[in-house]
Amino acid sequence: MHKKLFIPGPIEVKEDVLEKMSTPMIGHRSKEASKLQRDISDKLKKLFYTENEILLSTSSGSGLMEGAVRCFTKKRAAIFSIGSFGDRWFEMAESNGVEADLFKSELGSITTPEMVEEALSTNKYDLITITHNETSTGVMNPIEEISKVVKKYPDVIFCVDTVSSAGGAKIEVDKLSIDVCITSSQKALGLPPGLGICTVSERAIEKARTVKNRGSYLDFVQLYDTIKKKDYQYPSTPNLSLMFALDYQLDRILQEGLDNRFNRHLEMAEYTRNWAKKYFDLFAEVKSASLTLTTIKNTKNISVKDLNAELGKRGYAISNGYGDLKEKTFRIAHMADLTLEDVKELLNVIEEILSLK
Repeated sequence: MHKKLFIPGPIEVKEDVLEKMSTPMIGHRSKEASKLQRDISDKLKKLFYTENEILLSTSSGSGLMEGAVRCFTKKRAAIFSIGSFGDRWFEMAESNGVEADLFKSELGSITTPEMVEEALSTNKYDLITITHNETSTGVMNPIEEISKVVKKYPDVIFCVDTVSSAGGAKIEVDKLSIDVCITSSQKALGLPPGLGICTVSERAIEKARTVKNRGSYLDFVQLYDTIKKKDYQYPSTPNLSLMFALDYQLDRILQEGLDNRFNRHLEMAEYTRNWAKKYFDLFAEVKSASLTLTTIKNTKNISVKDLNAELGKRGYAISNGYGDLKEKTFRIAHMADLTLEDVKELLNVIEEILSLK
């Protein structure tokens, strides 16, 4: 039995989107492949509100995160973490020999603009990384306020992890002066895993040209230059099957309307938060709570593992807490093509299983 997924990813994917992955292959050096990539780029630019170039990677978003910290740091990286995935970005820097400092917030808290100001005012850093939406804690960082601080330091490259928010929250890349905005296919975009996606500014690429040891497969300069010189084709064979699905899904997203899509995610988030406050409690403060996932405090000390087992029998799946928060919290994702009716259906089943009514 298929379980409807309310987990942080991979997320539930529509049948017609999955079917697009069975499109017959084309040559990845063909004119058809170039057109496919150009069409995808044009649509993603609308989604990200940007004129910057779009790059795809046959990897998860983590691949582009690692490539970014390696390619755009010449001096030292300031890596801000509000949970497990910010910590991972720092580990990537260390494992690649990139000079970096980690600035951690307490679990459930945001990265404050003041923290960013204090770090950048030292002039020690030429790269800053921010996690927009942290799925371990259900926190969404105040990216607009943070961007105002970063704009005061024009020599600093601004990298943002929007892996679990792009497609579910409005992210105006150009307005926020984000140099590298990274996401993945398997979250709010509503696709299977396997594609890393990012926007990249020309100034970031020019900076990267001065950085030695950028690596090979995830070298942003090589990716950027190749699509420019070879009419939107990549150095290595891309994931054409997922690109067919992405092209189709972006049409669906734009047809729904971006504001309509973002409002739908807000409705699902608010409904889930209100439910959580009624029966349990929120892990994050409402003002900094994620729009794509809600992390709920397990105030009733239920067995999340047992709850998920019962949900599985009925065709649903949610997520336990992540890392140190396992069994202390549980997580319900509400992103991509899920609807408010889907969320209500799930929460009614949880009420029934836990005898909450």
